[in-house]
Amino acid sequence: MSSSPLPSRNDAQAEIQYLRAEMRKLQSLASLGELMSTATHEFNNVLMTVINYSKLGIRNRDDASRDKALSKILEASERAAKITNTILAQARNRSESMEPTDLASIINDSLVLLEREMRKYRISIETEIDASTPKAFASGNQIQRVLLNLLINARQSMPEGGTILVKLTRSAQDEWVELMIRDSGCGIPKSELPRIFDSFFTTKAGPDESGKGGTGLGLAACKEIIDTHKGRIRVESTVGRGTAFVIRLPIANGQQAAA
Repeated sequence: MSSSPLPSRNDAQAEIQYLRAEMRKLQSLASLGELMSTATHEFNNVLMTVINYSKLGIRNRDDASRDKALSKILEASERAAKITNTILAQARNRSESMEPTDLASIINDSLVLLEREMRKYRISIETEIDASTPKAFASGNQIQRVLLNLLINARQSMPEGGTILVKLTRSAQDEWVELMIRDSGCGIPKSELPRIFDSFFTTKAGPDESGKGGTGLGLAACKEIIDTHKGRIRVESTVGRGTAFVIRLPIANGQQAAA
């Protein structure tokens, strides 16, 4: 009885590359699903505001009540427009390919999508965005997935509420743009820090009540995306004081912009 020949080293490497590519596709679809889920919840809140204040305006015919109802409806409609513009930017203006990318707009769009969630969990967001920060050479869609993942991780590390700082600057080393996400959460034990970017390693028991987290794929996928960008990601953490993720991405130069 003859046995099947063992696969060659080249065949095995090709299979590994194929599986990695398939995993990246699945991670991308999962991230898109979370993004759409977040946007849907946001729209539902906006619609409920519009419906409730429309009913108020119909029931109460005095000018004060109608002015209040119309003001709230206008405010909700402007929020809906922000959400729509954010989703359209994701679909229309950002490709998976590397190009000069304004990280400030990605930060602002991501915070619009997570505003309700952060407010629900009593999280305060602070931003320090240097307006002179140059564009990074990056895929906007992929970097937004990284940012959303890190923001959600930061929120989950503060079950009693807290503060997240998002900072964007040009690195002291001129060829980099630096993005930092710092939380005031529980921190990561020093013994676990070397493993947090490993696939399937997680400190969480499972998804939280929002259905997010617990697979161990999040930070591993983040590191893979940053590595693909020829960038760097590092973590600084102290138990009881919080965690900071610092990302460096290459600055877009003239040759890249023309490519």
